[in-house]
Amino acid sequence: MIPMPPKNPKPPPNLITNTLSLIIMKHFTLEELCDSPTARRLGIRNIPSDLAIASLNALVDNILDPLREAFGRPIVVTSGFRCRRLNAEVGGARNSQHLRGQAADIIGGSRDENRRLFQLARQLNLPFDQLINEQDFRWIHISYVPGRGRKQVIGG
Repeated sequence: MIPMPPKNPKPPPNLITNTLSLIIMKHFTLEELCDSPTARRLGIRNIPSDLAIASLNALVDNILDPLREAFGRPIVVTSGFRCRRLNAEVGGARNSQHLRGQAADIIGGSRDENRRLFQLARQLNLPFDQLINEQDFRWIHISYVPGRGRKQVIGG
């Protein structure tokens, strides 16, 4: 008798990392868009669905890469995709765009640089859905939803 493979084998963690590394982006990686010190500390597997990966790609293509090119320096993503458990742990909104891979919290190195990123996103007329100055430019929340681009600006 031939042994049957398990019905739902769990992939080894490095397989997930390798899969995330296969997605090609110009200035960002899917790995950094899903990385979270909180998730690592609490042992949370912050793994996006295929739909969330597609949303993250769209966010990068339409918002983050053009913003990075205009900024002329690296932009750090402090929070991108969040699974439900991670979102709850960090106190995210119940219906956060981070849950769908549609948002990123970013920094440019200082509050002044964050202010510059905020202004640049507006000047470039990027198709963002939301652009939020968080806590007097400690970080910037920016999101992209295809076909929705409300251009909602909060705290600028």
